[in-house]
Amino acid sequence: MSTRNRISPLSKLPHLLCALLAAVTHSAVAEPSLAVALDQYLTSQTQGLPGKVSYSVGPLDQFAKRGPCSAFEPFLPVGSRLWGKTTVGIRCLGPTPWTVYVPVQVRVAGTYLLTARQLTAGQIVADSDVLMQGGDLGALPAGVLTDPAQARGKTVRSSVAAGQPLRGDLLIAPWSVQQGQSVKLVSTGTGFTVSNEGKALNNASEGQVAQVRTASGQVVSGVARGLGIVEVTY
Repeated sequence: MSTRNRISPLSKLPHLLCALLAAVTHSAVAEPSLAVALDQYLTSQTQGLPGKVSYSVGPLDQFAKRGPCSAFEPFLPVGSRLWGKTTVGIRCLGPTPWTVYVPVQVRVAGTYLLTARQLTAGQIVADSDVLMQGGDLGALPAGVLTDPAQARGKTVRSSVAAGQPLRGDLLIAPWSVQQGQSVKLVSTGTGFTVSNEGKALNNASEGQVAQVRTASGQVVSGVARGLGIVEVTY
């Protein structure tokens, strides 16, 4: 009489445990990799912010479809910025691509400018018109100024109430070059620098493009560099 070897269900238990352990281990390895990639991205992208930076990462969407991933690529969605409450995307590059979005809050402990009194349109800002205030810059509007030198000598675009954070877009930089003004035209190139005189054809703040008519009648475009100086690079 022939007999068949019966495999007890209990004999399969070590194999099932190994398979379960492998799945758990894979999940444990994949998840920190995503966290590490995100941490490295946030650290590198916030280095230039004006203050002491800290950030917190919210939970991943529990309904987001994810699978094994060999490489992660964090990115900033269009219209987002690493400031205050924001969102960072993370792409899985393979073997099967997928993307998740992670809520992030960036805090920037630093000082910023506060108006010491009401500023009126057309007023030129002096150091006495502003105060320094400490706080979380990430909770403030974009473009808030962090140094009195950023406001000093600029013109107020429209009235600002006292006690308000002062933003760069509320101020107008003074003209370095004014239309009709005689300016010094400095032309530079490889191995040469030439200076001559000309007349400005438009107003320009430092760093803006200014057009200048030379004594010969030629019109050239350059960059305003300080009071009455226009630089042309060849």
